[in-house]
Amino acid sequence: MRCMELFLRNRSIAVLTDQERERLEAAVAERRRLPARATLLDRGEHLRQSTMLVTGFMIRYIDDTEGRRQIVAFHVPGDFVDLHAFPLHVLDHSIATLTGVEIGIVPHGALKRLTAEDPDLAQKLWGSTLLDAAMHREWLFRLGRLDAVGRVAHFISETNARLAAIGYSDGKAFGLPINQTDLGEITGLTAIHVNRVLRMLREERICTFRSSRVEIADLPRLEQIGQFDPTYLYLENRSADPASPLGEENSNG
Repeated sequence: MRCMELFLRNRSIAVLTDQERERLEAAVAERRRLPARATLLDRGEHLRQSTMLVTGFMIRYIDDTEGRRQIVAFHVPGDFVDLHAFPLHVLDHSIATLTGVEIGIVPHGALKRLTAEDPDLAQKLWGSTLLDAAMHREWLFRLGRLDAVGRVAHFISETNARLAAIGYSDGKAFGLPINQTDLGEITGLTAIHVNRVLRMLREERICTFRSSRVEIADLPRLEQIGQFDPTYLYLENRSADPASPLGEENSNG
């Protein structure tokens, strides 16, 4: 898969032209594979490049003083996981893989040339970081206002919508190779509490999450419980492309 194939796919806020995608692809200096559960960048590192996620899943996280992790962003293929480091240079959080991944490395020098030469492309890259900010605001709402069941339901609904937009979900089922501890660190719950929530969702025939796969039986109910409104994702549409060859790749990174 090409590095930029999924970047801003189905995003109504910004759609790349073929020429813009080619220019970004040419800016990729290196492709690299990383194993699952590997740290890519530590908080406070000075960066001279940004990372595009090509396959697999990654996270951004912050550790507290006792070493407990709070996941603050979940990344799917097509995401620039640290594009905000282009102007900021230093991260205030760490970045790690959840699954085996393939990434593309884009030097900041190349991004600087592209944004100077092409103002439209620069605005679309800016738009990508604004989408990240929109998701952060929604995550704050989820952690601050939803109960345990609502938090899990919201995250599953959001992930379903994001993966459907890139052909990794058919809207009813998708691979999600994370464990209950990961889900707890995403939703601010203990693994035991997550287990209870997942059992309730299964018994109520709303959705099932087992063996790294989510199957949604009642999407409207799931989204209602999670108070999920996809407006903040700025998706052009919420349906998966039935011709996409990507639907099975998300289960193995």
